[in-house]
Amino acid sequence: MNGEKLPPRDTDAEEAVIGSLLIDGAAIYKIAVLVKPSDFYSDRNSQIYEACLSLYQRSEAINQITVAQELDRQDKLEACGGSAYLSHLISIVPTSLDIEHYAQIVYRLSIMRRLIDASNRIAAIGYEADPDVDASISRAEEVLFKIRQGQDTRDLIPIRQVLDKYFEATVPDAATEGQPEYIPYIKSSFTGLDDFLSGFQRSDLIIAAGRPSMGKTSLVLNIARNAAVEQGACVAIFSLEMSRESLVLRLLSSESGVNLSRVRFGLHGEAEERKVMDATGILAEAPIYIDDSPQLRVVEIRSKLRQLYHDRGVDLVIIDYLQLIQGEGKRENRVQEISYITRYLKGIARELNVPVIAASQLSRAVEWRTSHRPQLSDLRESGSIEQDADVVLFIYRDEVRYSSQQEWEAEHPGEKYPPPAEVIIAKHRNGPTGQINLRFVPRLAKFENIPENITSAEPSLL
Repeated sequence: MNGEKLPPRDTDAEEAVIGSLLIDGAAIYKIAVLVKPSDFYSDRNSQIYEACLSLYQRSEAINQITVAQELDRQDKLEACGGSAYLSHLISIVPTSLDIEHYAQIVYRLSIMRRLIDASNRIAAIGYEADPDVDASISRAEEVLFKIRQGQDTRDLIPIRQVLDKYFEATVPDAATEGQPEYIPYIKSSFTGLDDFLSGFQRSDLIIAAGRPSMGKTSLVLNIARNAAVEQGACVAIFSLEMSRESLVLRLLSSESGVNLSRVRFGLHGEAEERKVMDATGILAEAPIYIDDSPQLRVVEIRSKLRQLYHDRGVDLVIIDYLQLIQGEGKRENRVQEISYITRYLKGIARELNVPVIAASQLSRAVEWRTSHRPQLSDLRESGSIEQDADVVLFIYRDEVRYSSQQEWEAEHPGEKYPPPAEVIIAKHRNGPTGQINLRFVPRLAKFENIPENITSAEPSLL
């Protein structure tokens, strides 16, 4: 023997994870966010776990029979030990209750192996003796950064925890345990929009799209706040672009009526301080849960939602935004990835019986037309998005196209500035399309109702 150490691993823990899934396939939602196939040291355990994930992504049952069939379909069953090995995995695990404990072991040892691999790569960089010391250090830092980047998995947390951290003060402990009363549909509290849609219907996928700076994030956050505060709906927000602290500051500014920059930098006076603290109390009582993981796959979104659904129920899901969701890496191009993601989001909406609202970017084609108002073909990778969505909303603010108020007024003589923001209902699978007008308040990043905001089509009645 040469005395070389073997990489850290725990075969028993790996087998316990797989065995637990074969006993109780539904338990996969507890670990799918944490553990990936590459975390397993044993190649056959990795392939079996990957088969379980494939079944989970297709919303199919996970058990000894289905996993064996999936492995056989991939021509991997015999290489993984056949049905006999699957039976062995079941026999060594008496219960699936400890699956999270076993998964933590597998994950931790995987990180240790990555550190060992990183140390070898950093040593190789050192042996190269590159004259550019800064470049060598940057390469070494990048090796370690990739480990940290893959490790950064966050969870849905109640908004009150962010408020506690930001204000270093205790806020009312609401949004608490227990299953709330069933809410048949979710109101946006924007009168014309609710008239058109009869509220956001459960199991629907809603796309809220717009070009940059049009306010799509503000609109979906306003809807989230209105549903949670005014209707008591439990709202899950996945913010892939904005940190949870920045998101909560925007909600605080909108709720308090205090300029966003003054809230952010604490420049408000005594009267505004009272408004901010009153808004803090209101938001802290709202059942809003926020996840700001910068890199998320749809399977992770589903697992986190199933956990929240199991713990206290979910009434509305907000995702900001669609194009930042990571694909599974098995599609030929981004169009196919987006198609897979939108179908999966629609599947989540149906599985959990909740409306899912996903903000989406628009292609630049809208800028090249004489009329800059968006249409369905402007959706990036629009074929799949348009097909899978039950409702498509476009947000359009005409003044955004102009660099100054003077330019806008020169193009629109006699019209009042700023013009109303337009929410265009471009697709409505089960009702009318049309347009409503809202007032946008830039300093608060907030949309508000304005009188007579319905401008076309006949709305349905709640």
